[in-house]
Amino acid sequence: MSHSFNHRLTTIAALDIGSSKVCCVIAKISRDKRINVVGYGYNASKGIKNGVVTDINQATLSVCNAVETAEQMANERIERVIVNISGDKIRSVIKGSTIALNKNRPVNENDLIKVVEKGIHRINVEGCELIHCLPANYRLDNGEEVKDPRNIYGENLSVNIVLGLVPDILYRNVATVIENAHLEVAGRAFSAYASGLACLVDDEKELGATVVDMGGGTTSIVSFRNGYPVYFSSLPVGGNNVTNDIAFGLTTSFSHAERLKTLHGCAFLTSKDKEETINVYPVGEEDDSCIKQVPRAELISIITPRIEETFEMVNRKLYEAGLGDVSSHRVVLTGGASQLSGVRDIAAMVLDKQVRLGRPKNILNLPDNLYNPAFSTCVGLLLFALNYTEKKPNKIINKPVNASGSGALGRVLGWLKQNF
Repeated sequence: MSHSFNHRLTTIAALDIGSSKVCCVIAKISRDKRINVVGYGYNASKGIKNGVVTDINQATLSVCNAVETAEQMANERIERVIVNISGDKIRSVIKGSTIALNKNRPVNENDLIKVVEKGIHRINVEGCELIHCLPANYRLDNGEEVKDPRNIYGENLSVNIVLGLVPDILYRNVATVIENAHLEVAGRAFSAYASGLACLVDDEKELGATVVDMGGGTTSIVSFRNGYPVYFSSLPVGGNNVTNDIAFGLTTSFSHAERLKTLHGCAFLTSKDKEETINVYPVGEEDDSCIKQVPRAELISIITPRIEETFEMVNRKLYEAGLGDVSSHRVVLTGGASQLSGVRDIAAMVLDKQVRLGRPKNILNLPDNLYNPAFSTCVGLLLFALNYTEKKPNKIINKPVNASGSGALGRVLGWLKQNF
């Protein structure tokens, strides 16, 4: 490649706004779509709790700091970012769509476009911001799902459109923070979806895998099948809950509890832990004379139930999505909180599935510091920006669906409900 093309390199930037850290990664994209990370920055986040903005000014400051650090390393200013969307109110809705086919010819490209267009013609998002809109699961004549129905004959063609939704109030706060940091949103993706793009191998995406992205304040979930996400969900628990439990159980400060978790924490007890002791500073005391000696087993007995409970919640979500008893379905854990030793074992036990730990590996020459489950989302956002164009609905309706039926009777029922 001659040097005259160098100025043609595109710069993209990803911003992962989390409950424990905010992280920004800047990359150059070569013409052959290779990603080269040129700068990154991260810092502890303030003003974000359980993936939700709780303080606009503090959150803006956290974003500015991370972006500035990345800009200095890259020696370049950025104006637009691809941003993650998290929080415990993320959900997916499936919208079906079917068209009749011409029986005298096989399915072609136009039919695929037509059935998707029909599915996304009028989408009611009910007070939500539509983050993802993805066709998945084509079926012919309501039979088995077909990955690519082209060149096959049939009477009708169906598709499921997977909508990824987040309450628009939550999204508005994130958008405000980014605007206050003088940045523009160039794209957005759910955290676990981005992490999946960074950690999963193609086979896992095809055959079926669920990514469980364990952050500080939220655990995000995405299930892939036939190469596409088919289910999005999220839980309001994460690594911070474990730290809180330790702080409470051993009456020590949050920051000391965090240190104990990182240094001595484990999600299950082994026989050799029974002898070991660890040093605990009581809350408010930093003086060595006040140190308590606590059996390591006590620390572990605080951690285990919380991790078990988290995966029981994940399991319930997977059963709700109809993925609970699919044995071929793998689980890949990532995110900062997945690094606690023993987490994988507990996940495998509770979920009764094959479980592995995922690191961001789908970008070559990644800086060592970023080759870490805590950066899966941020690295994945770059891949998302590069490879995924989503169909945008031509008409989004944003009104609450009246559950009690419409028309006169519905109004009467609604009035009765309000007044009695």
